[in-house]
Amino acid sequence: MTGVSKDAFPADPGLIFMGTPEFAIPTLKGLVNNGHKVLAVVTQPDRPKGRGRKMTASPVKKFAVEHNIETLQPESVSDDGFCNLIKKKAPDLIIVIAFGQILKKDLLAIPKWGVINIHASLLPKYRGAAPIQRAILNNESKTGLTVMRMDEGLDTGSILYQEEVPIHRDETAGQLHDRLARIAGDLMIRSLSRMAEEPIEERPQDHSRATYAPKIERSISLIDWQQDAEKISALVRALDPRPGAYTIIQGKEIKLFSTGVLDEDHLDVIPGRVVKDSDEGLIVETGKGLIKIREMQYPGKKRLSSNDFLRGFSLPEGTILGK
Repeated sequence: MTGVSKDAFPADPGLIFMGTPEFAIPTLKGLVNNGHKVLAVVTQPDRPKGRGRKMTASPVKKFAVEHNIETLQPESVSDDGFCNLIKKKAPDLIIVIAFGQILKKDLLAIPKWGVINIHASLLPKYRGAAPIQRAILNNESKTGLTVMRMDEGLDTGSILYQEEVPIHRDETAGQLHDRLARIAGDLMIRSLSRMAEEPIEERPQDHSRATYAPKIERSISLIDWQQDAEKISALVRALDPRPGAYTIIQGKEIKLFSTGVLDEDHLDVIPGRVVKDSDEGLIVETGKGLIKIREMQYPGKKRLSSNDFLRGFSLPEGTILGK
């Protein structure tokens, strides 16, 4: 492959790490804790955040600063000036985890052993921005992680290593995100060790089998109680913690979290009707089956257990949600 050395991969490569959110932290932490030579960290510029719009550093920047690693924050990694800066650092390899910018050819060609990325799916399935949420939304029983060689396409590069990961029953996107992040850190360390011990075998993706995981839009967040319990539970869990699925109750947008299917075949139903409040959560009828809702959130308030929420917000049995 053009721009990739045919020599043996070094046991102690000079690395540049590119990442931005919490998902990237376990991998960067693993590199540091295992004594890898991180020449610099590249992350997104500080952005305004919260109600006060205070300029806030990314989680990756905070970690890098705490560990005295040089931190670079280009507005565009495609700029000639930034590419020249990376060339001067002469990295053997660039590692990218959830960075947030497209890498162009000039940057991809700089490191001797190229640029590798961990993507949170078993490519070519779920290319794109939201593979974790889409896997939950589609009620998949498994997902995984792919270590891939980056090219200019959208998650189209050749595969180096993959690890399959089961999705637990009632698991939310947030829970799966955190679990995959921890596994990704370990997978990257093991991948670098394998690359140093044996020739790198790359497998091109079968593009004809590719599926896509576009960014989650708020437009899908409103719950349609006519759908069956499995689909509604999957939607709520896929949007947990953000942006959160919601229903209309007494004219308010109430967010629902941490759901599960109580009875997938129950047919004597009125979609959206509250059955009861139990120790398992709020029980609601759907187009087919019953769903339990463990956590709820009033606009502008904290997320609470359903039992705590209902102490201050009355929902008598028979109430129809979504009206």
